Amino acid sequence: MSMLGGKVVVIVGGAGLLGRRFCMASAAEGARVVVADRSLEAAEAVVRDITAHGQHAEAAPVDITDTASVDALIAGVQQRHGRIDSVVVSAYPRNPQYGRKLDQVTYADFCENLGLHLGGYFLVAQRFGLHFQQQAGGSTGGSIVLLGSIYGSMAPRFEVYEGTPMTMPVEYAAIKGGIVQLVRYLAQWFKPAGVRVNCLSPGGILDKQPESFLAAYKAHTAGTGMLSPDDISGALLFLLSDAGRHVTGQNLIVDDGFSL
Repeated sequence: MSMLGGKVVVIVGGAGLLGRRFCMASAAEGARVVVADRSLEAAEAVVRDITAHGQHAEAAPVDITDTASVDALIAGVQQRHGRIDSVVVSAYPRNPQYGRKLDQVTYADFCENLGLHLGGYFLVAQRFGLHFQQQAGGSTGGSIVLLGSIYGSMAPRFEVYEGTPMTMPVEYAAIKGGIVQLVRYLAQWFKPAGVRVNCLSPGGILDKQPESFLAAYKAHTAGTGMLSPDDISGALLFLLSDAGRHVTGQNLIVDDGFSL
């Protein structure tokens, strides 16, 4: 039996590196997937890949920093399908200065990036959570999954970045740490309505990083090192499925032991 048969799953940031794979994995397990992304063109490309396999998906535009845009997404999906079972937030908004080392980060950039990313996650979770709360009078309260990171729960290992132009941005630590606590807050708030809220925190995802970084990172893991999006998808499917129906307020870490 499919894990998500017939469920309506909205994946925000669905055209991104992880979001794309989350969409494909959910559709393969029988979900009716809404690929929601700021780029409608990119979302439509994901839909074409999914429907080519005979699975169901549709594209929808969304800006996670705009209340009207998020509300329009909810209303549109509800109108087309009659319900929404889950929303996954894997978007990665940031300004052009994002990714600088600590001594180069300005106050304005720090605040803007937290507003875009953490603020956007709050907005989507708040609006969908309130919708699920109203929907609870029907069949289900719904499920919310926010994408976190190991660096929301541990200190950076700056040594793995030595010899590369990369770093672990301070904004990222604040954002992902905030997401972990936001999930706990929302899970407690929406618990009486049966709305589940969880965090999925992956380790590093393979994306053409320098070999020296990959080797240094791998030394802290159980042997796999950087993970592929496929390595994360199974944990997401669990959280979205009935197998995870009693899981709420949790931070599920998938990192091949890097954070130990």
